[in-house]
Amino acid sequence: MTPPAPRSDRPIFLDLADQIADDILSGAYPPGARVPSTTELSVHFRINPATAGKAVNRLVDQGVLEKRRGVGMFVTANGPAILRTERQGSLLRSYVEPLLAEAKRLGMTTDDVVSLIRSHSAEQPQNASSTPTASEAQS
Repeated sequence: MTPPAPRSDRPIFLDLADQIADDILSGAYPPGARVPSTTELSVHFRINPATAGKAVNRLVDQGVLEKRRGVGMFVTANGPAILRTERQGSLLRSYVEPLLAEAKRLGMTTDDVVSLIRSHSAEQPQNASSTPTASEAQS
């Protein structure tokens, strides 16, 4: 497993929070599952514990994770739904709206765009999880 790829335009804690969120959405961490602690994440990814803490706290603030004092961090019952709603809104703003605007400039209909997407969807590879499981982070 490798640490989040550093991007000059974005803090590492945001990339780590997104990585954990991706794993929650993929089912690697279902509701009620324990996720690695900030200490486990910082050791595993060789990052500052404060950076790992900021990533985890971001997800706690969103209601995706909950801290159980003395026990660990756990995915909330609504965690995946919260992430899906947030990601769908982001997808719409960042990709769908610009895509439809460009398609309109090119004289394409919505059906043309849907057909184009369908023709390419089967070609997309599935990515594996890159955030350690709780047991991987402890070892």
